[in-house]
Amino acid sequence: MNINEKCQKKLLNEVSMFMYEGRYELMGEQKYTKEDVLRLAKELNVRFIRLQFTDILGIIKNVSIPVQQLEKALSGELMFDGSSIEGFVRIEESDMYLKPDPNTFVVYPWGEKGCGVVARLICDIYKSDGTPFEGCPRLTLKRVLAEAQEMGFTMNVGPEAEFFLFLKDANGRPTTITHDQGGYFDLSPVDLGENARRDMVLALEEMGFEVEASHHEVAPGQHEIDFKYADALTTADRIATFRLAVRTIAQQHGLHATFMPKPIYGISGSGMHLNQSLFTGDRNAFYDPDKPSQLSDLALYYIGGILKYARQFTAITNPLVNSYKRLVPGYEAPVYVAWSERNRSPLVRIPARRGIGTRIELRSPDPTCNPYLALAVTLKAGLEGIKNKIDPGPPVNGNIYRMSEEERKKNNISTLPASLGEALEELKASKVMREALGNHIFNRFIEAKQIEWDIYRKQVHKWEVEQYLSVF
Repeated sequence: MNINEKCQKKLLNEVSMFMYEGRYELMGEQKYTKEDVLRLAKELNVRFIRLQFTDILGIIKNVSIPVQQLEKALSGELMFDGSSIEGFVRIEESDMYLKPDPNTFVVYPWGEKGCGVVARLICDIYKSDGTPFEGCPRLTLKRVLAEAQEMGFTMNVGPEAEFFLFLKDANGRPTTITHDQGGYFDLSPVDLGENARRDMVLALEEMGFEVEASHHEVAPGQHEIDFKYADALTTADRIATFRLAVRTIAQQHGLHATFMPKPIYGISGSGMHLNQSLFTGDRNAFYDPDKPSQLSDLALYYIGGILKYARQFTAITNPLVNSYKRLVPGYEAPVYVAWSERNRSPLVRIPARRGIGTRIELRSPDPTCNPYLALAVTLKAGLEGIKNKIDPGPPVNGNIYRMSEEERKKNNISTLPASLGEALEELKASKVMREALGNHIFNRFIEAKQIEWDIYRKQVHKWEVEQYLSVF
């Protein structure tokens, strides 16, 4: 029995959501009480607890405490300096509370030298007066999920995250030299990252993930690990945990794992397709066996909302300057705002499975996004589609990459933003995205990303020097 198996005993069969004391709560696959966590920490001989949360940009932060402080932490009595975290608060209002979610208790399966057994709890952020902090990405997702709950829906999400494994140089710094020349679904000896990927899967399974597939991707050094769908909050927590686990295990193998969308020119980039569905109780609300395509009207309205607001949420789902080097024609990345039941060139694809597995696949996000914010804005877009019965138009089942500009215009197919700067302008003008994110995150995210874009566009890049210096 591995060290986390005791954490699997309190499984619940159904995912349900409820409201209490004015706050949104989620019943996931596990539901622990404060007493459960204290007991498990003692039984598993845990010595340190990492209280984990993310900043607005999705970077994992943590406060490490000895296990003796766990009861105090679970009571929401631990404070930290929020002014030190990107996009949180000003120095004059810096004291904030970490409130751990007992349901996220898990033991790290990798050793930390001199630390003994280390466990993790994911936290929500509250202000010093005890009210929810509007800049907490996890609470932002909870708020949009509560809106869906009020409409009678719960949201399930299954991510498909890709990443690269690169060699390090003699000084331990990451390079862009791939560790193999493998391709899609290749095996050893071509896929030299197979051992690292195997250990990643084992670590994730010890942490409670149900890994459905892992394989080499299209580009040399590129990999994908898919884990089973879950409710949206659990999935967002798992994406954050997944990125940490992948990078940690890669480091143990002497490799550098990166989720950078386009680290190498001329080969495919890394995306994170999001398979989304809405449920009413245990019924998939996207499925209607009496429709020709077996897609319910509600599913079509959801798609309509995604398409209408895609350009407005792209800065959140694709947040880096580098993200837009991936979103170009020719590398299977979606560029065109359309939907299809067959091909993979549009933004939204409908996988073939029907019944309980009916879902949409949103293909544009990349794995550098803040998972809490990405799910919040895409769900909000879909809900707006349902509220306003937005027609997505007919599916585009032809290869959009091969269409002329005139054909695309005829089919009302627009494109995603071509740069972070363009995406930020779309976001700035969006009332719906402001509502989804709240004023604090909306303003702070734009402020941080505008600085990033301005720094980038003022640089003189190597390509420009090579292209122009000797000619003009």
